[in-house]
Amino acid sequence: MAWAVVRLLLGLLIVRVGFTAASIHAYENGRFVNHSNAFLFYGGNEGMRASSNKTAGGSGFSSIRFESLVFRRPESAASKYKAEQPRTQLIQALLFELGERDMVGSRKDAESYVLCCSADLVDSEGCDLGEVIVHAVDHWPMTIPIYFRGDQIETVKAHELIEIPKTGMYNLYFIFCDPLLYGTTITGKTVWKNPTGYLPGRLAPMMKFYGFISLAYVILAVLWLVQYCRFWRDILQLQNYISLVIALGMCEMTLWYFDYSNFNQTGYRPAGITLWAVSIGAIRKTVSRCLLLIVSMGYGVVRPTLGGLTSKVLILGVTYFVAVEVLDVIEHVGAINDMAGKEKLLLVLPVAVLDAVFIMWIFTSLSKTLEKLLTRRLTAKLELYRKFTNTLAVIVVLSIAWIGYELFFKATYAYGSRWQYEWIILAFWNIISFALLCVVCLLWAPSRNATRYAYSEEGPDDFDSEEAVALTSMTTNSHATSDADREKRAVNTDVFRLEDANEEEKIE
Repeated sequence: MAWAVVRLLLGLLIVRVGFTAASIHAYENGRFVNHSNAFLFYGGNEGMRASSNKTAGGSGFSSIRFESLVFRRPESAASKYKAEQPRTQLIQALLFELGERDMVGSRKDAESYVLCCSADLVDSEGCDLGEVIVHAVDHWPMTIPIYFRGDQIETVKAHELIEIPKTGMYNLYFIFCDPLLYGTTITGKTVWKNPTGYLPGRLAPMMKFYGFISLAYVILAVLWLVQYCRFWRDILQLQNYISLVIALGMCEMTLWYFDYSNFNQTGYRPAGITLWAVSIGAIRKTVSRCLLLIVSMGYGVVRPTLGGLTSKVLILGVTYFVAVEVLDVIEHVGAINDMAGKEKLLLVLPVAVLDAVFIMWIFTSLSKTLEKLLTRRLTAKLELYRKFTNTLAVIVVLSIAWIGYELFFKATYAYGSRWQYEWIILAFWNIISFALLCVVCLLWAPSRNATRYAYSEEGPDDFDSEEAVALTSMTTNSHATSDADREKRAVNTDVFRLEDANEEEKIE
């Protein structure tokens, strides 16, 4: 796993990465597709907030801007017109807010829906022949005409700035009704800007969230470092792994904050920063799960090594890292809109299955560890692991409940209607991961007596039932041991509190 991580990081250093569009929707030879009696090209959608002042380009101005949109029609369509004709064929840019979608097109019944005005609809719909049917109120939904001239193959929409009058989910389509234009392509870009910057409305709260959680990680890191430095002579290997998880989490959240901040200011996302954030996040998730697993196995507490399980843990960890890395790279790097349902399912399913494997293995290992601690009558360590088990159980229950809510949210998330609350879905998983890390830090915090957690030679290290019986008999015969041996064994198995040591001595 370590070698794979090194190779990945080196690859990120030597690969030349540029900028990827985000709130800047770029089109490269986009083709129109047939829908109803019209031909459409989807220009994008984003949650937009209303302008807070009227100064064009100001910090409170919300707008969508067309930049150098080039439409190229087939030569066969251009050849039908004379060079001196000022207007020949029409393409319309249609922009509407989600609540205005019923004001576009004509629906006679549940199965009959048309976008373009035909001869039999001119009178009934009050539309213009060959144009999109729009029942506008105060100029919304908005249509912007783009004409070809004479026999020219290309036409350009050089500049168009549209102010956003109200908060909502806005959709942009380019539409033509003339079948002769079939085969037309579009190249160029549209720039979507909210009052506070270029971040899409559904992502804007995440910048503040990453700022706050980065600060939380810094505070946790400082507190952990203070304890680490105070008791550095008694540090366990397990505590070094916890330090690694804290450092990775702090780096990940900080990178996400700077990624979103840069995105908000410029409208572009440097692929390098996003790749680093995604990759460090994948490493952090993998290390966290592996850490929980080896803690559940009793590593460093009831067994000195993992033995033959080491390779299995590494294989599961590497597999999980690859699955998460692929999912997050495709979902975040250069992404403008959400992934399609089927595409996302193919990437999410392996991660979900591997998470289930981790959970099952963790709780199975915890059961064996608790049984062994109970058999050995190591009361203090048993209490510690019970707290750890209860915490994990609560986290799992909360996660399952949240997954149910997330499924309900997505099922009722028609056309992006709840875009203002979408950020909460992502924020929850970061919060619950941080909360679990805080609990682990609290349970395994460095202290003067931290070495009492360490494995000691009080018995065999495997979980076979026969050896468990031997351990029981060993405990039964412990009354025959000397006072010095009893004192030594109590020191080896005690944890933070003196009363726990007394309890073990009473049991012995």
